[in-house]
Formats: sequence, structure tokens, C-alpha cells
Amino acid sequence: FNNLNGSYASIMKRCRDLDKTIYDDALAVGGKKYAEILSGSYRHVIAAHKLFKDDEGTLLFFSKENDSNGCVNTVDLTYPEAPLFLIYNPELQKAMMTSILDYSASGRWTKPFAAHDLGTYPIANGQVYGGDMPLEEAGNMLTLVAMCCKLDGNTSYADPYWDILQTWTDYLSENGQDPENQLCTDDFAGHWAHNANLSIKAIMGVAGFAELAKMKGDMATYDKYNNRAKEMAAKWVVDAREGNGKDAHYRLAFDRDNTWSQKYNMVWDKLWGTQIFPAEAMPTEINYYLKKQNKYGLPLDSRKDYTKSDWIMWTAAMSPDQKTLVKFIDPLYDYINETETRVPISDWYDTKTGRKTGFMARSVIAGHWMPVLAEKLAR
Repeated sequence: FNNLNGSYASIMKRCRDLDKTIYDDALAVGGKKYAEILSGSYRHVIAAHKLFKDDEGTLLFFSKENDSNGCVNTVDLTYPEAPLFLIYNPELQKAMMTSILDYSASGRWTKPFAAHDLGTYPIANGQVYGGDMPLEEAGNMLTLVAMCCKLDGNTSYADPYWDILQTWTDYLSENGQDPENQLCTDDFAGHWAHNANLSIKAIMGVAGFAELAKMKGDMATYDKYNNRAKEMAAKWVVDAREGNGKDAHYRLAFDRDNTWSQKYNMVWDKLWGTQIFPAEAMPTEINYYLKKQNKYGLPLDSRKDYTKSDWIMWTAAMSPDQKTLVKFIDPLYDYINETETRVPISDWYDTKTGRKTGFMARSVIAGHWMPVLAEKLAR
């Protein structure tokens, strides 16, 4: 390699520096076990992407949905993996999202919500997924665009797509309060009507557009959509609440008694300090989750013992302090350390047996970084 033109030493130093930064950031937020989880997840995540530029010089970062259907830039994969990139290189996060936004702007995608994907890797010539995820993908894109703009301190990234973003927001406002029977990102669980967590995604998508309007100085639009998000959230807590006292929690679906689920989509309300949901909503859920954990972690919901490790850490980021956060980290660490399934970290596994349920080598485990992102934004 001719010593990479003499740059080998400097490149390796940058690699070691980033390794140390990742470890140190995690150590400060969640302790030694959390630092080891993130150190073991990083290369696994990065390897599932390809970086290049288009003919106009626009940066593109294509993910591949490994061990699934091989889709390019699946929006509900871009969403859970966002924390890592939002922390260390938001331009890479945008480079996954721009292609979806441009797909809509081109007129080839005409539905009032975001596409699911761009094609089957490496050919990005249009959605190939067999069904839509209307609330899921619109909510994902709006929250991520809002977060990228917050990090930038301006709406330059959103401005070229403003009409599209408003169309998606109006769709969420009109259809997101009580979702119809449709898939969400946890599609392996099947269609589910009245999904309370999916409703939160819609609510926070509306709130995200309001935040964008506020950054632009358009206070009339901000007031309209922020008030709408709060109106939706006020109805949500009434419709979803179940139980009293220590047993209080929010249902998996509005019409299903004796159910619960991880409400990981609510974390944006904490990250943004928007106070869309009542102050007691997150503590109520966190306290209930701690009673539902198994040996290897918190199940995704009341239906099965399996879980998604990315969502565990999104949920854990709603913890009020490090002591509580560690209670979610320790079982995840034990799963990664003790599982008998010898594959690159599976994000979908059984919380009682510690065995892989499905999936391996998927970049969604960048969601493990959500507590670090929460800490960064709180500074």
C-alpha cells in the first residue's frame, strides 16, 4: 500500500481517538458495561453502509437492511440507527435521508407520507417493499429532519422540502390520533390497529414540524402544529392509560385491556424539551417497565418475550438518572455476553433464553447510542 502515501499513522491515530471517544462518552453516561456495548457495536453499524456522492456532488450514505429484505435506506431502519450519526456526524444522517426526500420531490413518489425504502441494495430506483407504513415513515422523517435542523441551528436542510414536510405533517395530524390497522417498524409482530406507540410517533412528528416552523420564525405555523400535537397528546394519555398507583401504565393499543408496550417514540419529547406529553407520562412508563424486565432485558411488549435491543436503549434514555438507566443496560450486556447464539449482535432476541429470535448484523443497533444523544442534548 506504500504506507497509504505516508498517511497510515495519522489515519490509525484518528481511528484510535474515535474508539476512545465512543468508550469515554458511554462510560460517562452509563458506566463500564455500557461503554463495552457501544465499543462492540460501532463497526457492526458502519459496515452496513456505503458512502458516495451523486452526479451533483450530494453526499449519499446508503444503508442495507441486512438479514431482512436487503432494502436501500429503509426509513424505519434510518430512524432507530440515527443516534450514533446524530452524535458524531450528522452529515451522514442527512445523507441517508436526502435520498428519500429527493424521491418525493422528484414526483415519482406521490403518496402523502414518506416511502419505506429506495429499492433493493444496491439498486435505488424506487420502493420495493410490499406494503406502506404511512404513520411510521412520515413520523420518522419529520422527527429526524427536525433533529438535524436543531443540531444545525437553522432550517437550511428542511427548506427545499418544506411543502413535502407539511404534507406529511398534515397526514399525521389527520390520521395519527388513533391509527388504523397498519404496520409499524416492528413489522414482524404483524398489523395492529389502535397502536399507542405509533400514535406517539405521529404526535411527535407533528411537534417536530412545529419546531421547524419556530426555527424559521413562523410563529403562526408553530402555534398551529404545536397546539395540535399537545391536543393529540392530551387525548392520548386518557385513551391509553390503564391501572392505578404502582400498576399505572399506558396500553399497547387503545382498545386492548391488560396490555403494555415500550413507548420509545416518546423520547423526542425529552430530547427537545417540548413538554408535549404530561410530565408524569415518562416516569409512569419507566417505573412500570422495571417490573416487566426478564433476565436478558425488557420485552418489546406484552405479547411476547422477545425484544429489540435498539428500542430498549431508546426507552432507557427516558430514565431520570444513571442509576435507573443502568437497570436497563445490565440485562442487555448480559444478553450480548452470554447468548448461545454466536452471530453478530442480534437486535431481535428472547429476553428469557438470550437466544436470537431473528436478524443479525443489522445497523439498527446504532440505537444503543440514544442515552448518549440524550445526554449531549441536555448539556
